[in-house]
Amino acid sequence: MRASRLLSLLLLLQNRGRMTAPALAAELEVSVRTVYRDVESLGAAGVPIYADRGPDGGYRLLDGYRTRLTGLTSDEAESLFLAGVPGPAAELGLGGALAAAQLKLSAALPPELRERASTVARRFHLDAPGWFRDAEDTPFLSEIAAAVWRERRIAVRYRRWGRDEVDRELNPLGLVLKAGVWYLVATRVSDGESEPRTYRVARVLALRDVARPARRPDGFDLAAFWRGRSEELRAALWRGTATVRLSPRGRELLPLLVGSVEARAMHESATEPDEHGWVTATLPIESHRHAESAFLRLGAEIEVLTPPDLRARMAATARALAARYAPD
Repeated sequence: MRASRLLSLLLLLQNRGRMTAPALAAELEVSVRTVYRDVESLGAAGVPIYADRGPDGGYRLLDGYRTRLTGLTSDEAESLFLAGVPGPAAELGLGGALAAAQLKLSAALPPELRERASTVARRFHLDAPGWFRDAEDTPFLSEIAAAVWRERRIAVRYRRWGRDEVDRELNPLGLVLKAGVWYLVATRVSDGESEPRTYRVARVLALRDVARPARRPDGFDLAAFWRGRSEELRAALWRGTATVRLSPRGRELLPLLVGSVEARAMHESATEPDEHGWVTATLPIESHRHAESAFLRLGAEIEVLTPPDLRARMAATARALAARYAPD
């Protein structure tokens, strides 16, 4: 445990440069006193670690000092090869860099870890897009990624949901890959908006570098923003509920033919089965039209009880289907 912590401390200083004892303690989740003892141990072991005094001081390594990856455990080595996602890396223009980095990492590993890591790479593969969906064409993804990395403003021609095209000057803040779809998180420059927005990268029709530095909101956290945005989208999407009856077969088909959100709601709200195995449950719906289309996939294994308008729509469609397939 302590050896792993010492290596983590060393790598923190190697990757981030000068760090204070409180900052190291926070990263390692130990006390400041423990950091003092660990620094002394590293120095005694010959690691060139120095303390700079003053308000801007902290611990740092001798310029040019680098350690080798000799402290990796087998689980850590395997996880590093799992972390390499070749598809997204290639889309970002980093496919060659990823392959080179994995070769260097493999060369630095002891033989037994090298074999385990290469076994993971042969046996696990990530395919990000959903089933029966072609990958989106994102011709400007690598340029957007470069702007994010270099913190440069960009001007884009963007196609909105309504198919109209608009021009936007943006401060790029980060990229998110969600279910095989790339999104750019950015703020608009034009009217001084500071609230980040999301832009689907496949809808960027043209792009140019504005040749000015991008402004990044203080304390912006990409992961936290995306979590909040996802919750907002879910709340906006599910605008109502429907009370339904489901047969045993309907309960089995619900997650496959309708969705996981509805299936989870069914499990949380379902009544005890009646003598025929049917249950009553409350499911979230986006709209009556959308719910009608989704519930019809279950055929006679579902009965809508409320709202009345949705029940009437289902009944009307059922009558039309019966008439369509009635024998002449």
